[in-house]
Amino acid sequence: MKQTGKLDQTDFEEFFKNKCGYAREEVRVPPGFGVDVSVIDLPNNLSMALTSDPLSLIPSLGLRESAWLSVHLMANDIATTGCAPMYGQFVLNLPPSLSDADFAIYWDYIHRLCSDIKLSITGGHTGAIEGQNSTIAGGGTMITIAEREKILVSKNAQPGDQILVTKQCAVSSAAILAMSFPKTVQSKLGKEVYDDGCKLFYQTSSLTEALIAAKHNNHIRCVTAMHDVTEGGVLGAIYEMAAASGNGAIIYNEQLPVGETQKKICHLFSIDPRHCIGAGSMIITVKRGYADKIIADLSSHNIECTLVGEMVDQDKGIQLIDGQEAVTPITYQRKDPYWNAFFTALKNNWK
Repeated sequence: MKQTGKLDQTDFEEFFKNKCGYAREEVRVPPGFGVDVSVIDLPNNLSMALTSDPLSLIPSLGLRESAWLSVHLMANDIATTGCAPMYGQFVLNLPPSLSDADFAIYWDYIHRLCSDIKLSITGGHTGAIEGQNSTIAGGGTMITIAEREKILVSKNAQPGDQILVTKQCAVSSAAILAMSFPKTVQSKLGKEVYDDGCKLFYQTSSLTEALIAAKHNNHIRCVTAMHDVTEGGVLGAIYEMAAASGNGAIIYNEQLPVGETQKKICHLFSIDPRHCIGAGSMIITVKRGYADKIIADLSSHNIECTLVGEMVDQDKGIQLIDGQEAVTPITYQRKDPYWNAFFTALKNNWK
């Protein structure tokens, strides 16, 4: 664990493959690299999907914003099933410096946000931990139960499927950097870019677009898989989905959606918007011929969606095509460049 960042596929197989406790036959989708949820089959043709994620407590953002990230980044994982989360468990390891008054505000926001998405908080654990100075304040698990055939998983993408991306690259990176260093961003890029960056923050939930896309499977199963964009950005998420499903992928660089606000903020912090944390965007794979229908439906709900590539056979690799001829193999970047940008800005006393 000398490197920071998420484990890559090799690390996952080294540490966890065949080391996940007792192999119960009802666990249909076990842990895996690039897999958002585990799925357990239940009686009566039902299944239960579960996911876990860290909880955020970031003073520079604020208590409301931290609660938003804590709830919605976890909900985004469950959203990849095409179903909304139903139950949640929260484990809070809080810094002793957090006052009772601030914790009450933080938890009230957690409660409201969970209520908004109809999620019932069913338990957990709460305590203060000496030496806890991280922006991670514990972890949580969300659960949903649905008809077995309705639950989507990232490993079910197939060669020939078209790859869609909702919203744009670097939504969360641009928003959090702008909000964390407001004076610097305004002085170097102007107030309009700063304001637009801050507005991106509440686009970091991808639950709505996932549910809209999944409804198309009520008529014909045209949506094959979904995967939310987190560390590694849009390109990292497509890589993870291809790896999870045993496929290759072709991605067209010119079609990757990058807004002007993200371009300017990411350039200021010297990071590539295609490779940095992009919570709020969802990767959706659909059977060929159905992309336009999904894009049009999302557009009618004011959600941008773009066709960026297609899944191919594994032996073709995962490739980024730029223009007519330039082909670049995509490799997995374990450490998201956002983190270095954030801490470098802190060291440079950016405000």
